[in-house]
Amino acid sequence: MDEQKINALANKLINGTISEQELHELEAWYNTIENLEQEVNSDIDQATMGKRIFEMIAIKANLKSYPKRKIVLWPRVAAAASIILCLSFGGYYLLRKQPPQQIAQKQLNDIAPGGNKAILTLSNGQKISLTDARNGNIAQQHGTQIRKAQNGQIVYLANSLSANGDNSTEMAYNTISTPRGGQWRLSLPDGSRVWLNAASSITFPTTFTGTNRTVKITGEAYFEIAHNATKPFIVTTKSQTIQDIGTHFNINAYDDESSIRTTLVEGSIKVSNITGSAILIPGQQSIVQNENKIVVKRADIDEAIAWKSGRFHFDHSDIPTIMREFSRWYNVDIEYKGNVPLGSFTGNIDRNSNASVALQILSIAGVHFQIQDKKIIVQP
Repeated sequence: MDEQKINALANKLINGTISEQELHELEAWYNTIENLEQEVNSDIDQATMGKRIFEMIAIKANLKSYPKRKIVLWPRVAAAASIILCLSFGGYYLLRKQPPQQIAQKQLNDIAPGGNKAILTLSNGQKISLTDARNGNIAQQHGTQIRKAQNGQIVYLANSLSANGDNSTEMAYNTISTPRGGQWRLSLPDGSRVWLNAASSITFPTTFTGTNRTVKITGEAYFEIAHNATKPFIVTTKSQTIQDIGTHFNINAYDDESSIRTTLVEGSIKVSNITGSAILIPGQQSIVQNENKIVVKRADIDEAIAWKSGRFHFDHSDIPTIMREFSRWYNVDIEYKGNVPLGSFTGNIDRNSNASVALQILSIAGVHFQIQDKKIIVQP
């Protein structure tokens, strides 16, 4: 296969437009590389292996020189029956297949991915594990019925009468919180839908009364707001307010992140803080750092809401950024030994992958990881 054909097929792979026939053709070319099996099955460490294979590909393609490599991950990399790693070098790509079972066997300690876990705190302080609650009615709060649907989603159904048949005007607030390694979906009393990411929470009234619908979040949440032109929906975080009517948007407001990022997918929202406000249109993102000026820029929608679709998405992300996401989803602590590794990473990893699989994908770039109990140790 000539170099132009290799480059064209590799780009199709990265863009997700490659056909099965073209994928087999690209894999067949890759498998013609001499000594590949010896390299893959050897006991050398992954960084050395990656360097050797990378060099073999460069020689095979007759490249006299190539830039420092960066990792590019195929969107279905860990969800498929095998793992495909793509190493970019001047337009040429390396495909390396290895079953996830083999990767896990090399790691004595492993950590399962997060899942649907959350705690519901009622207005009277009672706590209910939503993970363990049975489907059906789980609580009644001041005229609102709380149900767990068959798909696990929590649904608030506002009734005109309370459980004893009397009208209830008392405001009651509930909180749904996810731990590290947890996520949850819920439907608010007005029909708006919310997705909570790991280590996040939402506090809301069991019935929306008055002139607006106000909720408070920590961490990260995605909203699909039920339209009500006469009663705007307001989301508050520790340092900003988001107001909208009939909108889909994502808010990332973790305490351990350097900024609060609000990304608009549909509709229109107004983002406000102590310094001013900004109106967003679809495809824009507001960034607030240290409660300072609101900066609006073009958003990478896929990056902002990948977690909602069950993926890690990295776009030139550094190791600390990636490790913070891993820490929240795998419920682990992160420890750095030596200098923090440099380099940036672009691509996707399935969030259903064990930690060893996700780390293995990153380790091909020369960063070393070790899992010890509930800790990931990162070394250059």
